[in-house]
Amino acid sequence: MKTKRVECAGGVVINTNQEVVVVNQRYNSWSLPKGHIDPGEDPLTAAKREIFEESGIVDLHFVKPLGDFNRYRIGLDGLDDKSELKNIFIFLFRSSQKKLQPQDPHNPIAKWVPYDKVADLLTHPKDKEFYLKTLKLWINI
Repeated sequence: MKTKRVECAGGVVINTNQEVVVVNQRYNSWSLPKGHIDPGEDPLTAAKREIFEESGIVDLHFVKPLGDFNRYRIGLDGLDDKSELKNIFIFLFRSSQKKLQPQDPHNPIAKWVPYDKVADLLTHPKDKEFYLKTLKLWINI
């Protein structure tokens, strides 16, 4: 089986209560809001679009890039689907918006989670690892 490589972007969105947006994907996994970068789109623009689609957040303020990491997509069984390897760019954003209203039917649930509980909820080990590694870069901002 050949592995398709794709570029994705998303973000850590933190509110004034030190909560971070986490989204449910296809009812079988939890992640930070993110998705594929469209042709002609830069990673930051894609991250903003994906955050809106998956959470409904329009009050979004860019803070800084947090880096990128690679991982396989999550299959319907919740395990790695090695047919697609993602390079995921993650950015830090702030928002004062309270109400979350996902626009994407494939990602129907979004919720604010205390920043120190997010890693426990994230499904993919690579998502957890990246989140915990970058936490020190932004938690005191």
